[in-house]
Amino acid sequence: MKLLLPDRSARVLDMPPSTLEAILLGEGINPLEVIASRDGILITEDTVIGTGDEIRLLRIAHGG
Repeated sequence: MKLLLPDRSARVLDMPPSTLEAILLGEGINPLEVIASRDGILITEDTVIGTGDEIRLLRIAHGG
């Protein structure tokens, strides 16, 4: 699987299918700070990511 990070870099991961949340936590990424999409469709933390998937992460911007 491939993670496309908010800084436009990419990480290729060689791991069995896992939930998005488990993958993010394993990579040191807080799931509450990003949104994720697969094939242009938003996905949730409980979505299972397969070995051939490409996931794009976008940082959530917030302020007050």
